[in-house]
Amino acid sequence: MVLERLQQMGAHLTGNVVPHHPFDPLTRDEIAKAVAVVRESYSDLFFNAITLLEPPKAEMMRWVENPKHTPRPHRIADVVAIGRGSKVYDGHVDLDESKLISWELTEGVQPLITMEDLQVVEAVVRKDPEVIKQCGLIGIPPEDMYKVYCDPWTIGYDERFGSKVRLQQALMYYRPHEDDSQYTYPLDFCPIFNADTQSIVHIDVPKIRRPLNKAKPQNYHAEAIKKETGFRTDIKPLNITQPEGVSFSIDGRTLKWQNWSVHIGFNYREGIVLSNITYNDRGEVRPTFWRMSLAEMVVPYGNPERPHQRKHAFDLGEYGGGYMTNSLALGCDCKGAIHYMNADFVNRAGEPTTIKNAICIHEEDAGILFKHTDFRDESTTVTRARKLLISHIFTAANYEYCVYWIFHQDGTIQLEIKLTGILNTYSLNPGESAAPWGTEVYPGVNAHNHQHLFCLRVDPNIDGPANTVFIADAVAAEAPVGSEENYYGNAFYAKKTKVETMETGMSWAVIPRFSDILANEFFLQA
Repeated sequence: MVLERLQQMGAHLTGNVVPHHPFDPLTRDEIAKAVAVVRESYSDLFFNAITLLEPPKAEMMRWVENPKHTPRPHRIADVVAIGRGSKVYDGHVDLDESKLISWELTEGVQPLITMEDLQVVEAVVRKDPEVIKQCGLIGIPPEDMYKVYCDPWTIGYDERFGSKVRLQQALMYYRPHEDDSQYTYPLDFCPIFNADTQSIVHIDVPKIRRPLNKAKPQNYHAEAIKKETGFRTDIKPLNITQPEGVSFSIDGRTLKWQNWSVHIGFNYREGIVLSNITYNDRGEVRPTFWRMSLAEMVVPYGNPERPHQRKHAFDLGEYGGGYMTNSLALGCDCKGAIHYMNADFVNRAGEPTTIKNAICIHEEDAGILFKHTDFRDESTTVTRARKLLISHIFTAANYEYCVYWIFHQDGTIQLEIKLTGILNTYSLNPGESAAPWGTEVYPGVNAHNHQHLFCLRVDPNIDGPANTVFIADAVAAEAPVGSEENYYGNAFYAKKTKVETMETGMSWAVIPRFSDILANEFFLQA
C-alpha cells in the first residue's frame, strides 16, 4: 500500500539507490514516503513539518569511526501534523522499514507558523467587515481595501485566548501603490486570526486613534530609485574570477576545503547544520566540532502597551529559518564561482516542495593572513588569506537575515549574521512623541525599540568529546596601585571562568572562535 501511494505521488524507487549519509536532510522521495506511511493510519491531517530525526550521537560517532563495519543508522522522519481543532501530533517514521514507530497528541502547544499559514491571513483580513470598518475610521475607504496589507505574526501568549487555539496577529499596513513600502503606512489596529475557522475573532483597537499617515511614499525598488535619484555612476566594475575553478570539493554533502572537512545539513527550523567538522593538522585528522547551528533567535520589542507586548518573535522556533530561506541568485546574493544546494520540505497538503539554491558555498579573498617586516633589513614576509563561506538568507516578514558560516585558514570558524530589510513600524499622530519606547524614523512613523538576540547550538569535539568551556575576560589586577605586585597600576590579565552550569554561560553572547584566547571570548580546552 505504501509503495503504491509513493508511485502515485511520483516517487522514483530503484534497486540501486546510493545510501544517504545519516546526516543528509530528507529528500523529496523520503518526505513523500513519510507522508504515505502516516496517512495509512491518520488521514485527516495537515502537515506542519517533516525533517530528519538525527541519529543519537553515540550511535553516529561509532558509524563515523568505522562506517564499513558498523550498521548504518536508520533514516527516521520527524513528523509534526495538525488535526482539526488545533490538535498537534508528533510522530516518527522509520523510512528503512516503512513503519510508523511513534505517534503522540501533544496538548497545550502549537508548532511554528508556515509560509502557507501566513499567506491565508491577508486575504481574510481584506474581506472582514470589522476590519473594513476600522480601516474606514482611520481614512481608508472600502474600495481601497486592496491597498491594505498585513504581516501575520504568531501571537505568542495572550491571557485572553490561552494556548489551545491556533492564532495569528495581523500587523496592519497600507500601500498607496503596490510598490510603495508598507512600513511607511502602519495602521493602528491589530486583528486576531483563528487558523481553525479561517476568520477574524477579535480586533485590538487603541484608546487613542491614529489616522492614516499622509507622508510621501517611500519606495526601494530599482525603478523608483532610478526615477528619483538615478543610479550611482562613481563606481567601476569589480570582477571576481576563478579561471581554474574552486579549491573545494563536495562528495554528497561532505565538503572538503584545504584542511577542513564538514558535513552540510539543513532543516526547516535551524537552516544550515554543520556536523562532524574536522581539521587535517599536518596529516593528523583532528575532530573540532560535532555539530554547530543557529538554534534560535528572539526579537523582543520594548513597548509595553497592548498589543505591542506580543511583539516578541522567536523567528526560528515560530517560523523556521529553513522554511523562510530565499532561493539565491548569482550576481547579488552570491558572487564568484558558486556551488548551490537545494532544500526539500513538506507543504500543508503533504506534498514535497523544493527551495532551489537555498545554500550558497563559495570562496572569498580575506585580506592579509600574515605579515611581518624585519626593520633591520626591511625584508618582508606576507601571505594572502582565503576564506570559505557556507551561507543562506531567510526573510522574516520585514527583516532579512544573512547567515554566513565562515572557515578560515588559521583554524578559525566564524559565524557572521547580517541584518537587512526594513524596520517594523507603528503609527504616530502629528506632534506625538515616539519616546521612550521608540524613535520617529519618518514623519508619522514610530520604530519601536527592539533587540536581536541569537542563540547557537554548539557541540564541541576538539580532539574528542572531553572538552571544557571557559569564558575569558580582560580584568585589572586585584592588587592596588603602589603595591609590590602592581606598583605602576598597569597590571591586567585574562580571567578564565569555567562554564559548569547553564547559568554560568547564559549572559555570554559572543561568537566562539576556537583558535583564539582573547578578551570577551570563550575558548575550549581538550
